Amino acid sequence: MQVRVIFEPEIRELIGPAQALKEVREAFAMLARGEATLPGVIEFELPGSGGEVHVKGAYLHGSPFYCIKEAAGFPGNPARGFKQDSGVFLAFDAETGFLRAVLFDNGYLTDLRTGAAGALAADLLSKKSVLQVGVLGAGTQARHQLEALLEVRQPGRAIVFSRSDERAQAFAKEMEKRFRMPVEVAGSVYRAIEGSEVLITATPARQPLVREDWVFKGTHITAVGADAPGKHEVFARVLGKADKVVADRLDQCLAFGEIHHAVEAGFLKPEQVYGELGELAAGLKPGRERDDEITVADLTGVGIQDAAVAAYVVAEAIRQERGQLVEI
Repeated sequence: MQVRVIFEPEIRELIGPAQALKEVREAFAMLARGEATLPGVIEFELPGSGGEVHVKGAYLHGSPFYCIKEAAGFPGNPARGFKQDSGVFLAFDAETGFLRAVLFDNGYLTDLRTGAAGALAADLLSKKSVLQVGVLGAGTQARHQLEALLEVRQPGRAIVFSRSDERAQAFAKEMEKRFRMPVEVAGSVYRAIEGSEVLITATPARQPLVREDWVFKGTHITAVGADAPGKHEVFARVLGKADKVVADRLDQCLAFGEIHHAVEAGFLKPEQVYGELGELAAGLKPGRERDDEITVADLTGVGIQDAAVAAYVVAEAIRQERGQLVEI
C-alpha cells in the first residue's frame, strides 16, 4: 500500500489563508448542521519542560478522508535552536480506514486554521467598518490572526502589545512591510485595547489581561490563547458584560477557555452563551446585530478545523501529484 508523505514547504504551497478560511467556514457550518463526527480532545502538559500536547480529529461527512492531528508546543525549544511548535497530521481513507497520507506540517496547519477561525469570528461578529485592530501577543499566532483578519476586514491601522518590546517591535516592522498598514507598538495592554473595534488576544497568559472597564461598546474580542486548562486572557467580568458570547465548541469552552473561567467565577451561566460559531456560520443564528454590541468569541480549537484543512491539502496533493509516495 502507498502512503503519500507531504512536508511543510509543499503544504504551504497547497493552502494559504484565503482557502483555509473557506474550508473552516464550511466545516463549522457542517458541524452546526449535524454533518460532522467530532470526538473529544486529548491534551496534556509535560511537567518540567512546560510542553503542551494536543490531539484532535474529526470526520466531515462526505469527505474521502478522516483526519487526526497531533500538535505540540515546547517553550524551551527556541533556546535549543528549534521551533517552539510542531505537528503532524494523519489522513485515513473514509471507506477502508487505511492510512492515505502523512502531513509533516510542523504546526503550520494548526496556526493557519486557528487564524481562519479568528477571521470567521470577526466576519460574523465585528462591525463591518473597522478603523483599528488591537493585538495582544506578538508571536506566530498573532501574525496568523492579523493576516487572516485582513481577508474579511480592512482596518486602517493595527496596534500591538507584548511583554517583550523587542518582539512587539519586530512584529510591527514585519506586519507593516507585509501588509502596507501602519502598525504601532503599545506601551500597555490598555493602550492596545483603547480605540480598537476588534481585539485579538493571542498570548499564553495564565493571568487575565483584558479588564471589563477597558472594553467599550462596539468592541469585538477574538480570544484564542486559552486553548488549554489554566490559560486565561480575558477577565471573567468581560464575558458577563458582553452582549453576545460565542463558543467555537461549547463543551470544550466549558472545560477550558474563557467561558470556563467566566462560568466558574459566576459571571456567566452556560445557558447564557449565545451560541456556537457554526450556528452563526450556517445562518442558524444572526451574528452582530447592532454596532454597539460587545461580542466575544472564545476559540479553543475544534477538530473539524483540522479535518477541513488537512483533507483539502491531501485532495490537492493527489490532484497535483505532490508529495512523496512511500510503500508500506
